[in-house]
Amino acid sequence: MKQADDLIIDLVNANARVLDLGCGDGELLSRLSTTKSVTGYGVERDQSHIEACLARGVNVIEHDIDDGLDRFPTDSFDMVIMNETLQAIAAPRHLVREMLRVGEECVVTFPNFAYWSCRQQLFFGGHMPVSNHLPHQWYDTPNIHLCTIRDFDRMCREDNVNVISRFVFNRTGVQTLGTRIFRNIFGVTAFYRLGRI
Repeated sequence: MKQADDLIIDLVNANARVLDLGCGDGELLSRLSTTKSVTGYGVERDQSHIEACLARGVNVIEHDIDDGLDRFPTDSFDMVIMNETLQAIAAPRHLVREMLRVGEECVVTFPNFAYWSCRQQLFFGGHMPVSNHLPHQWYDTPNIHLCTIRDFDRMCREDNVNVISRFVFNRTGVQTLGTRIFRNIFGVTAFYRLGRI
């Protein structure tokens, strides 16, 4: 989501040390390097994405983040990013804890499973939701831990994670009065900036 990438770029300080988990083709890290002069590393398991990162000149580490972040020392990054990857992780709670061990702050974005259209498809259609933000059928989805904004808020409270800021976007990538007041119903994508307490 372009809006999330733009927001991440605004949040990251110049010359920061950045780790992008599930970095895809490296576009975000490339933009951060150009605009903020960051020292960035991507973590990716898909070979075609790794090759795309290298073609962009992005530092990339071939690693499956489901295996954890043990290879990264505590406090080795200023910002750790996991953009639209949380729902595909085997142990998302553990990974968020690890992100906050490795980095001073982290950004997590994910699709909101409580969005009204998802609810409508479940209730009236009796089937798992399929949309632009959740484009896979239940039998071929990489998404194994779908959550809602309310679920993620609860996890942060239970784990004493500091929610520095939260932004919720509608299906067109805009924050509206509806996504601010009724974020769990009208929010398609959630964006969290997290820190330690």
